[in-house]
Amino acid sequence: MTLESAVTNNNSPDHEVIIIGAGVCGIYMLHRMLKLGLDVTLLEAGDGPGGTWHWNRYPGARFDSESYTYGYSFSKELLQEWSWSEHFAAQPETLSYLKYVINKFDLASHMQFDSQVKAATFDEESGYWRIDTAEGRTLTSRYLLTAIGMLSAATKPRLEGLDSFEGVSFHTYNWPETPVELKGKKVAVIGTGATGVQVIQSIAGEVGELTVFQRRPNWCAPLHNSPISDEEQTKIKASFDDIFARCMKTPGGFIHGPDRREFATVSEEDRMEFWENLYASPGFGVWLGNFRDVLTNLDANAEFSEFIANKIRGRVQDPAVAEMLIPKDHGFGSRRVPMETRYYEAYNRDNVQLVNVSETPIEKITKKGIKTSDAEYEFDIIIYATGFDAITGAFDRINITGLNGQTLRSKWDKGPLTLYGLQVAGFPNLITLAGPQGASVSTNFPPGIENAVDWTTDLIKYMGEHNYKRVEASDEAEQAWVKHVKEMYGHTLVSTTKSWFTGYNSNVEGHDILRHMVYFGGAPKYRERIAQIAANDYEGFEFA
Repeated sequence: MTLESAVTNNNSPDHEVIIIGAGVCGIYMLHRMLKLGLDVTLLEAGDGPGGTWHWNRYPGARFDSESYTYGYSFSKELLQEWSWSEHFAAQPETLSYLKYVINKFDLASHMQFDSQVKAATFDEESGYWRIDTAEGRTLTSRYLLTAIGMLSAATKPRLEGLDSFEGVSFHTYNWPETPVELKGKKVAVIGTGATGVQVIQSIAGEVGELTVFQRRPNWCAPLHNSPISDEEQTKIKASFDDIFARCMKTPGGFIHGPDRREFATVSEEDRMEFWENLYASPGFGVWLGNFRDVLTNLDANAEFSEFIANKIRGRVQDPAVAEMLIPKDHGFGSRRVPMETRYYEAYNRDNVQLVNVSETPIEKITKKGIKTSDAEYEFDIIIYATGFDAITGAFDRINITGLNGQTLRSKWDKGPLTLYGLQVAGFPNLITLAGPQGASVSTNFPPGIENAVDWTTDLIKYMGEHNYKRVEASDEAEQAWVKHVKEMYGHTLVSTTKSWFTGYNSNVEGHDILRHMVYFGGAPKYRERIAQIAANDYEGFEFA
């Protein structure tokens, strides 16, 4: 179908707005567009809503921000109606919550499932986006809003023989909907990032044998999850205004904010007492509620890293295995910190083996299992917990073409270029919700996306009031924002290590360089910045 035939006789698009993705961001964006009275539809590749909470069905999947801060804050009625059962809810409960929201606000009829977007092309003559789906349909819209998730492009390792294994194998993102029989099986898990940690700790006691292939260990800390009692539930529901006000003030959008005392001014005895309390507390406090210096000062970071290393040594019985689990190439918190529940104790089990593939690399996947440089292993099941082509990967999998035939993939080849993570010069009327270099990808996600969605809604409302049909980031403003994003990397130790925060991914060709993916200025400063831009008639954006 051509663009001309997709547009009706009165030269109107099929929809005023098309949203891609039915996860946390897309659901709220759809709600706001409907409230604005616009003709909007949402396209979702999966057969149901939920985004990451639809796909990630692996054992142990749960979020590590407090449940009551992960839910939407826009509806006081919703906050009072829904009761989380745990302080850190598991995937099934989170998916149930999102379905409840969809039903409550009558959103399902505006969602199209099994609709994977393969290409999106801006036609300058009509001013519309043409969206092509995998099943062969073409739709047009004035605005294209992407809510495609920052961790939704799963990547397997670049290994020989991936298709030769005769047993069962899958990436954690594609964990089968039908139950996987693990009892008594010989199972391999490749990868020890946040997902790998959750899987390993959850299945170690169920499988017959578990072999973990680790390239680089991560610093992990206890989640300390627990059920929410009736008394706690009542207190939480009476405190939502205070809870979200607190989240609004912290750099990460969590209830945990940094301790602003200077590390060097606190005695060693007081530091140790403070750290012991953090280590015993639930959630990200051990990472985000620590001395601010721990994430910016090498000496402070080294001391706290040794504190955590000693915790690992105390929990793992075999000293050699403990040392294998202690990172040597980066300090605590300079990569995303996986939160765990008896993860380290899994390695004390007789049926669990740890293989260091930095010393004995995996050479290939075989018919029977995995071959490293010094041994061959036979398995019934291979689980790839090898992560994602983070943030930009989901964009790269859609052939997005803007003005003059330029593709977004080619423009972002050496790293993303955006204005506030929301628009890209040369791609009119494309709003990259939860896009690279915005605040939501480096903060507690729901508060971050609520801010982006609200801002986008106000922008589209502003355009309607002024009879504007087109908005585009200016080149000059885009260059200034990217420069600022790069400068912020110099204020944190995150830039000193390879992680998805810095764009490194050895499983993706060409992604072995520093790519400035996230904004490290903090959520409050980001909100203030884009609010001021809006107040100045969207300075840096060009309208037509």
